[in-house]
Amino acid sequence: MYSYRVSTAERLIESTRELLWERGYVGTSPKAILERSGAGQGSMYHHFTGKPDLALAAIRRTAEELRATAEGVLDGPGTPYERIEAYLLRERDVLRGCPVGRLTMDPDVVADDELRAPLDEILDAVRERIAGIVEEGKEQGQFGPELDGEAIAATVLATVQGGYVLARASGSPAAFDAGVRGLLSLLRPHAHPTV
Repeated sequence: MYSYRVSTAERLIESTRELLWERGYVGTSPKAILERSGAGQGSMYHHFTGKPDLALAAIRRTAEELRATAEGVLDGPGTPYERIEAYLLRERDVLRGCPVGRLTMDPDVVADDELRAPLDEILDAVRERIAGIVEEGKEQGQFGPELDGEAIAATVLATVQGGYVLARASGSPAAFDAGVRGLLSLLRPHAHPTV
């Protein structure tokens, strides 16, 4: 499946990421990882101390990628509203779900403080960045002073994660899209009528 130009450790991490997304922690057996990666039996233990160590490397990679994607959009050009809009409208494989969101619903990952830590960190980082953008928008007069940046950031993340769940449940991205459109209509800056 993987080119042998890619290092064995890299193949192991990528295979584990895919399997965690598809099967969860319990379903990601060392045998499945080795089969997916095409690595030899001793390779996993040469590069990693075992499944938990490899899973942690895979979870960290997933969190780092999501963080880079989110920051690339949130730190991009445009007004605060346009940057939040770009984050909400960015291309996603809605029916496959969010790799971080899926991991947060895995009881074995959530029960392990070390495995859960990268997920907590990425969600906190994105929430803080969105809250900061809302505060920017308030300072610029684009958002009303009554908006709470932390609450709006939590709402944005809840809309995205909940949208994934509803889309998967219905087998259609329409529920995700409707949630995003609804949130954007609530956040959209309105011109103040003149008296």
